[in-house]
Amino acid sequence: MAAFVLLAGVVSDARAEPDNVTSRERILRDPQIPALGNPNGDVTIVEWFDYQCPYCKTLHPELEKIIKEDGKVRLVLKDWPILGPPSPEASRLVLAAKYQGKFGEAHNALMTHVGRLTASTIDETLAAAGIDVAKVKADLETHKAEIEALLARNNEQAEGLGFNSTPSFIVGTFRIPGVMKPELFKLAIADARKAAKQESKAKAAPKARSKPAPKTKEAPAK
Repeated sequence: MAAFVLLAGVVSDARAEPDNVTSRERILRDPQIPALGNPNGDVTIVEWFDYQCPYCKTLHPELEKIIKEDGKVRLVLKDWPILGPPSPEASRLVLAAKYQGKFGEAHNALMTHVGRLTASTIDETLAAAGIDVAKVKADLETHKAEIEALLARNNEQAEGLGFNSTPSFIVGTFRIPGVMKPELFKLAIADARKAAKQESKAKAAPKARSKPAPKTKEAPAK
């Protein structure tokens, strides 16, 4: 598909540079981000988003439905708060909610919030979703360095991939900058699954051994 760009030409090889934040492995499997959907799925969708992004909010229920219907997709959410205050604070609080096991609930609450976000509406929305806001803020202070490092990593990856707006996606090994219709998401997932199978086959295939050059006999001396 012309709109999909393979990751291989954009990011570093994870095996060659395991500590590079733009490596394929670090993008698809950041240990600091809980995977939603099916954590053991065979295709990973990575979304860079902002809680004030109207396109992200519109796509949110559609993407949730696609992931639920498929059943084999991992969803990795990368906060990219580029739309100004209070997006950075919203991202920090949701990321801190993972320490009480409610990252998904906190994310969904802010994504489905209707209206303008403010510091007070963020707190109210999280509390209404069953999040202990006092604990979130305490955990944010405790884990501030980790959360800030994660946000910086998300930003570096987005810029390294050439993204300039939210939402932006990686589906398997395909780079998708911008919003897509649900049917195209399903097609991207199918293509990513096919590409992953082909990659697995290529890795499993034994390498052809080159035959040694035939030995030449020396001509007898006259």
